[in-house]
Amino acid sequence: MSNRVVTRFAPSPTGHLHIGGARTAIFCWLLARHFGGEFYLRIEDTDLERSRQEYTDSILASMRWLGLDWDGEPVYQTQRTALYNAAVDRLLETGHAYWCSCSPEEVDAMREEARAKGLKPRYNGKCREQNLGAGEGHCVRLKIPAVGKVVFDDMVKGTIAVDISELDDMVIRRADGMPTYNMAVVVDDNEMGITHVLRGDDHVSNTPKQILIYEALGLPVPRFGHVPMILGPDRQKLSKRHGARAVIEYEQDGLLPQALVNYLVRLGWSHGDQEIFSLEELVSFFDGSSLNAAAAAFDPEKLQWLNAHYMRHLPLDALAALTTPFVHQAGFPQADEALVAQLAPLFRERASNLKDLATAFTPLLSDAAHVSYDSSAVAKALTEEGRAHVTGVCRVLEKLEVFDIANTERVLQEYVTDNALKFKQVGPPVRVALLGYMGGPHLPDVMAFLGREETVRRLEQASNMK
Repeated sequence: MSNRVVTRFAPSPTGHLHIGGARTAIFCWLLARHFGGEFYLRIEDTDLERSRQEYTDSILASMRWLGLDWDGEPVYQTQRTALYNAAVDRLLETGHAYWCSCSPEEVDAMREEARAKGLKPRYNGKCREQNLGAGEGHCVRLKIPAVGKVVFDDMVKGTIAVDISELDDMVIRRADGMPTYNMAVVVDDNEMGITHVLRGDDHVSNTPKQILIYEALGLPVPRFGHVPMILGPDRQKLSKRHGARAVIEYEQDGLLPQALVNYLVRLGWSHGDQEIFSLEELVSFFDGSSLNAAAAAFDPEKLQWLNAHYMRHLPLDALAALTTPFVHQAGFPQADEALVAQLAPLFRERASNLKDLATAFTPLLSDAAHVSYDSSAVAKALTEEGRAHVTGVCRVLEKLEVFDIANTERVLQEYVTDNALKFKQVGPPVRVALLGYMGGPHLPDVMAFLGREETVRRLEQASNMK
């Protein structure tokens, strides 16, 4: 691989950035950054009916959120039509392209005829030697070689060879005057100095066509790599039912970008047995080799596991800053980062995303009157005996001079010991009284956060339940 590496990511703004596209973008970004090269962003917005500015904005926002900075300004294909047409005109002038007057219906008939004869359905070259000029309904076709093969060394799949007989004189400018996708891409990639094209393997069939255009224009051909699509756990095409969503949805659900980047990179690339990578490590290790030719399966649970790992290792102030907006969304706009920083350590071992973490704070941010009690937990723990223990604990806590973690833990243990009880007889009813459910953080931590008045209020409320 040459030392000069320039890559690009070229999404169409017909929807939000999904994880398949995000993975391609990450691969392209890492390859460029590994070699100290450039990474460009191109918005392929020529589908005027389906392209939307809101999708362009969303794609750019998702790229920024993932940490994929690009060099220069984004390039928009709709602003470059003159550049593409100049290249088409050059091919016409050099005899590498020709005008074609065949209607779509005529071309369909040619293909049907070839199919009926057991041949490859293709345009039969009717206008190839007619020296037609521009005219109503005329398109421009590339004049491909009569025989031979198009061969390229794919970074992922190895050597790929396609016989010319598999291809036809493709349209490079439509009858409406617009250049076709393959024409535009070649002109863009050359003009932007792209040296390596990493993209999904749904583009493999386009590559021989694009190589023929490069050669006809006398341009250097970049290195190509085609990564397999991501499959669902059932090895079927990835879809929403598998948990595959847009990057923006993962952001809204409280995923950390570094977790999503790490997870997507490992879907199709490896570095030994290592699973968890910092961004710096990914840049250091990702040189374009070790890309897997087999399709990887998307596992939502593995993604959540990885996200939980990153959450546990975030500095507390960073975790609080990221979680606070989700706490506000959960209905507690008064909670500031300092308050969230007190709560986060109590729950972060039990949450796998920021949204769940924020939701877990609800019992401690609500007042006693708004605690939501889990009916099964109440039935199991707040029995007559359980309520009696809640009352007993309440009485000793009321008398504490200093209400802090150490003292609440001490008197709770003393209550258990003095009454010849086991902690499992006391802990669950007290826990349900304070939080409304079984499980959750260490009880003295909960009490210290709530404070004496709120703790006593909740215990009395639960002890009076019938």
